[in-house]
Amino acid sequence: MTLQHPARPLLIVVLAAGKGTRMKSAMPKVLHAVGGRSMLGHVLALSECASADKVAVVIGPGMDGVRAEVAKLAPAASVFVQADQRGTADAVLAAREAIAGWAGDCLILYADTPLIQAGTIQKLRATLAAGAGVAVLGFHAADPTGYGRLLTDSAGLLTAIREEKDASPAERAVTLCNSGVMAFALGDTLRVLERIGNANAKGEFYLTDAVEIARADGAKTAVVVCPETEVLGVNARDQLAVAERLYQTRARTDAMANGATLIAPETVWFSYDTRIGRDVIIEPNVFFGPGVTIADNAYIRANCHIEGAHIGAGCRIGPFARLRPGANLGDNVHIGNFVEVKNVAMSAGSKANHLAYLGDGTVGLEANIGAGTIFCNYDGFNKHKTEVGDGAFVGSNSSLVAPVKIGAGAYIGSGSVITKNVAAGSLAVERSTQEERPGWAEKFRTVMGRRKQAG
Repeated sequence: MTLQHPARPLLIVVLAAGKGTRMKSAMPKVLHAVGGRSMLGHVLALSECASADKVAVVIGPGMDGVRAEVAKLAPAASVFVQADQRGTADAVLAAREAIAGWAGDCLILYADTPLIQAGTIQKLRATLAAGAGVAVLGFHAADPTGYGRLLTDSAGLLTAIREEKDASPAERAVTLCNSGVMAFALGDTLRVLERIGNANAKGEFYLTDAVEIARADGAKTAVVVCPETEVLGVNARDQLAVAERLYQTRARTDAMANGATLIAPETVWFSYDTRIGRDVIIEPNVFFGPGVTIADNAYIRANCHIEGAHIGAGCRIGPFARLRPGANLGDNVHIGNFVEVKNVAMSAGSKANHLAYLGDGTVGLEANIGAGTIFCNYDGFNKHKTEVGDGAFVGSNSSLVAPVKIGAGAYIGSGSVITKNVAAGSLAVERSTQEERPGWAEKFRTVMGRRKQAG
């Protein structure tokens, strides 16, 4: 959805320069995924949802993968490099070119904080519209250790943000903590940022010092409070797992609120773009990768893995089915146990109920694919297409060697290896003539028994 927001234009600066050494990964921290999308991708999507007029992303030196992700997901965004890691204010000022002369709202987000809700951004902007020059997103921490504290006056207005190393004992007792997310409506945000110094325990340039500078200039400073779970920052693998758990809980709740039945919600895993219709039933242990849409009244049985697939209304899937990218199932299609479908369009009412591989092709209306059928789509160099016509019947344990076409209403005899097109309404059978030798089995056992005794 697109958020309602004040008429002032919005600049969003996304800080993505952190290396994330605690991740123990060759991949930049912000490219690690939550719900099938990179953490950076979640924040860029939030920027789009907020209808940002301009987006600037600050990365570290050599972060070509992050730059490529920005180009893919937000091609209009500008990318800036923070040459030295000298604090959050220094990171924001790396985007000085984007901030200079900006008279609208300016919002600072972090690419390793993927769970912030769109409504929270709306609250920050509403606070600015109500007269605040600076609005800081805070939370009440169960354990505030390590967080910067938000210090407020008797009216609840923000007076300062104190990093823990610089805080007094009384200030450390405060549980209202800083998420790092800040919003500015100062007319000239750059003028405030450039006055931030580094007279602190770490010798870094803290973005948080902007609060006291803005107050000294007469600006009103405020706090917007959100749940602690919403502003979880991910710096290590265990925190990534927590973020995934929180995201999945949210996705499951949304799915059920919108009319889907999850028999064991805690065992169903969604991606960021999973779309589910009404009266869909999902049994336990189902995993949805990116790119899945499910129409109304579908039934997904247990232990299925589905990605990049469309499932039509009234379909019956599984148990133990795998739908891979390009699986496009019409209404009332049946895909049974241990069936794999990849890049195949199956028309309404068609069935593959048992132990089949269907790769690269089409299956017509009301066609039946028997147990053990294989679409032999790959010759070691290229993929080829199998076309099964409307009402065709493919017998069990058949191999259809692509490229091949099975005409409408045709029958394929069980155990056949079909290498040529089959005309509509025909029967195609390809198998060796059965030979029977009476008494052979007993003679064989006798001979082999003697050899064993002699050996």
